[in-house]
Amino acid sequence: MTSPTTHWRLRNGRLIDPAQQRDEVVDLYLMDGKVAGLNTPPTNFYPGQEIDAQGSWIIPGIVELSAHLGHSDQTLAIASESKAGIAGGITTLAIPPDIHPCIDNPAVVELIQLRGGRYGQAHLRVVGGLTTGLNGEALTEMAALKEAGCVAISNGQRTVTNSLVLRRAMEYAASHDLTILLYASDPWLSASGCAHEGATSTRLGLPSIPSAAETIGIHRDLALVELTGVRAHFCRLTSAGGVRLIEQAKAKGLAVTADVAVHHLHLCDENLINLDTRYRVDPPLRSRTDRQALRDAVASGVIDAICSDHRPLSADAKRSPYPSAKAGISGLETLVPLTLALINDGLLSPTQAISALTAAPARLLNLDGGNLCIGAAADLCLINPQARWQLAAEHMHSSGRNNPFTGNELAGRVTHTFVGGELVYRLSDNLKN
Repeated sequence: MTSPTTHWRLRNGRLIDPAQQRDEVVDLYLMDGKVAGLNTPPTNFYPGQEIDAQGSWIIPGIVELSAHLGHSDQTLAIASESKAGIAGGITTLAIPPDIHPCIDNPAVVELIQLRGGRYGQAHLRVVGGLTTGLNGEALTEMAALKEAGCVAISNGQRTVTNSLVLRRAMEYAASHDLTILLYASDPWLSASGCAHEGATSTRLGLPSIPSAAETIGIHRDLALVELTGVRAHFCRLTSAGGVRLIEQAKAKGLAVTADVAVHHLHLCDENLINLDTRYRVDPPLRSRTDRQALRDAVASGVIDAICSDHRPLSADAKRSPYPSAKAGISGLETLVPLTLALINDGLLSPTQAISALTAAPARLLNLDGGNLCIGAAADLCLINPQARWQLAAEHMHSSGRNNPFTGNELAGRVTHTFVGGELVYRLSDNLKN
């Protein structure tokens, strides 16, 4: 590992910085933890270390919108998942409130930040709980959570069923200029299901969840967003109906944004045919039609951001029968190649794809990152877009190996990651891992 005060020259790399509308081959200079020069070295720059980035993309550090820690030991979890993040080019991890202990008071926020500073390499950004214990009843002290460093407020995937409580929460969040992150779902329609309601779940005899569970939840939440004027972000859209509702809300001028988990852009319920629990996710993989609607919505900008929805799990958690297996994919290390695949499919331009990973999530969380303008923190990564590699579970950095793309050949790989001007990951040092 290098000193954060090292002067770096990244030579002949293709800089893709959507926030600045830049896509050009450059020499990029890093000094004292900042982006210090573009093509021309800054004053007081002395020859330091250099990377020949010819053929590589230089992009802002990726901002991951939802990274569960997984491990019961929070210190170990922060260390392992931060390592997995930087291996995937991710320099900022947003930690959702539905972890253990849940993030519903400033003390937990401060503890995560303290441990992140000691044991992490990526930046940790905390999403505070909307209700105490995430039980959907009493509101948290959102002002105190914001003061402690929370970047947004959410109830995680635990639906606030009482609409009056949710209205008051939105009003409270709006009064403190906080974004509220919503997982819209009708809990009665989705409570016992594990797969999308359709031909596949019927054939396999799996308890199902109709797409109406999502659209009913979005309908209610949008009505309250319009009533309260809160800034709202809808997490993990899965259905064509959900896409239409967000598109209509944006057309009305509501302050709403949305994201999608990258696996929902590549997989559908037909992948469940062998009851492989690696495909067990929540919300579930939906139909081909839904998947295409999500892909089109990313291309059109109706969906603003792409995330991994990272949920590392133990092998035992996936060994149960499909309905009782825990839901989740350990996705930090495959976020880049799966997003680049959308470019190779002709769905997105490089600028669109990189924006969905960097500028857009930084903007919706009101973070300073997601760009490489002069003076910005030198959080960035280098990608070899032509690299072809096979994901092996035993070589993953995350504590969880639960990824359905293991064994697949992937295109595009992170080769270097910088956080605050410090080289924290280099592929050549990790090939044996």
